[in-house]
Amino acid sequence: MAGRIPKQFIDELLTRSDIIDVIDARVPLRKAGKDYKACCPFHEEKTPSFTVSADKQFYHCFGCGAHGSAIGFLMDYEHMSFVEAVEELAARAGLTVPKEAGTAFEKEKDTGADLIELMREAARFYRQQLREHPQAGRPVDYLKGRGITGEIARDFDLGFAPDGWDNLLRALGKDDASREALARAGLVVKKDGGGYYDRFRDRVMFPIEDHRGRIVAFGGRVIDKGEPKYLNSPETPLFHKGRELYGLFHARDAIKRENRVMVVEGYMDVVALAQFGIDFAVATLGTATTRDHLERLFRHAPEVVFCFDGDRAGREAAWRALDNALPVLREGRQISFLFLPEGEDPDTLVRKEGRETFLARLKKALPLPDYLFDSLSRQVDLGRLDGRARLVELARPLLSKMPVGVLRQMMLDRLAELSLMDPDKLPVSAANPEQPASQRGFRPSGSGPREPASVVRLAIAMLLQRPELARNVHNADALADLDMPGIPLLLELLRVVKGTSGLNTASIIENFSDSEYKQNLAKLAFWQHPALEQDLETEFSGVMNRLEEASTRQKTEQLLQKKQAGGLNQMEKDELARLLSLKRDNSRVSPSRH
Repeated sequence: MAGRIPKQFIDELLTRSDIIDVIDARVPLRKAGKDYKACCPFHEEKTPSFTVSADKQFYHCFGCGAHGSAIGFLMDYEHMSFVEAVEELAARAGLTVPKEAGTAFEKEKDTGADLIELMREAARFYRQQLREHPQAGRPVDYLKGRGITGEIARDFDLGFAPDGWDNLLRALGKDDASREALARAGLVVKKDGGGYYDRFRDRVMFPIEDHRGRIVAFGGRVIDKGEPKYLNSPETPLFHKGRELYGLFHARDAIKRENRVMVVEGYMDVVALAQFGIDFAVATLGTATTRDHLERLFRHAPEVVFCFDGDRAGREAAWRALDNALPVLREGRQISFLFLPEGEDPDTLVRKEGRETFLARLKKALPLPDYLFDSLSRQVDLGRLDGRARLVELARPLLSKMPVGVLRQMMLDRLAELSLMDPDKLPVSAANPEQPASQRGFRPSGSGPREPASVVRLAIAMLLQRPELARNVHNADALADLDMPGIPLLLELLRVVKGTSGLNTASIIENFSDSEYKQNLAKLAFWQHPALEQDLETEFSGVMNRLEEASTRQKTEQLLQKKQAGGLNQMEKDELARLLSLKRDNSRVSPSRH
């Protein structure tokens, strides 16, 4: 049974990894004092507010609140799972990821990394069958009939799953373990009564790669008549159709060159367009375009063009794409819709009219705002008062999904113009209900909380930013009964830091990855306060002294109240005498106040 990655390994990995190298390879950084800065990769901005600290091995954006360690960055930027991110960093550091025995990975962390080589073997098998199988003439004739050249078939690693129930099974399923792995990978199906059979039979095979170029699934196109026409791999530990896009890894350089990406509906559309030199297209995999899809695409280019058939199904698909796009659409990002003549798809149309004419169509694609208002306006009579009211009612829930910003305001102004209303009276919520609360009204100044800094918050921030301060704390138990907000977190933080030497800020926060405290710790890691710019050892000692004094006062007051209420036992009397004596001793020496 696969085990959980030991916490000690995560600590060591973050200590040995350099977050500057990890991020700079993906988002170019520039030196800014002791830190590094860039425009945030997680939201659009013109002035850099994305800060990466070499000392803390942590990043934080003062604009949108994004933050994390090197592990967190890979998870957010590359859409990796926790385990994938750990394995990526471990490979860079030359480490082998150990597993603790006896515990299973949580379901969402089961990435199926052990299936990657199996998927490569399956792709090799399918390619070989397209060249050598006795039935290979049929898929070859089919591809030629569709105008696919041998070169483009090679570029996209097309293959063939022969007719029959166990061709792949006999080739790769040598024992029970390998057959079970094939089932986990979605390549074979387990029978109710026992045994397995090939999922893909008598189909042209299209390998589906993830954003790292690893084969994670397959799509199969039936050669003759049959249903379903297209068959995709099921959801597996490797493959989630709501996140992957066919052809994205293949097209990534072209997308960067064109500064735009075209989204089509089928594998054959992507392959045919690439054959005609339109190599910046990707396809969804039997599902509507999701927000995960769009966020990934916008990491590659600022413009997405959806290309749909002009029939009813195509327009319904376009509207679903629009609805899912609104929450991620903000200034700097553009979405357009190109509708093809009815009965045509990109594959057939590019073969009829050629590359240049097809590209000319892209210039006439309808911008999302125009498509939205044109579609809604056709549903109402703008010449009637109640028709314009109906337009506002139809548009309201859509525009409310958009992030607050310039683009949203411009679309509200357009709605006001069409409905002949005062923009200030439009009944559209000013806040996007789907935007994380942490990003609403976030203060980008980096000055930290506006309320006066508590002593506990200062202590936590100091420990986070200089973990070695923990070595001067010898009596943390004295604070255990102190009734003050933040004390449980401070004590847990001290336990973590003192328990493992050499931890940096990133590895400390990673210890709280499943805790309610993680968000607060991430903010305090970059908190700026005058005390944090002074002699931290002296400041920290003073802060801890104040907390110990507060604990002494609190215990003294509690015992005095109990004495008045009903008396103390002998142990409590002795403790009260000790505390009162300590208080007198402290009063003779005036401690410095910070």
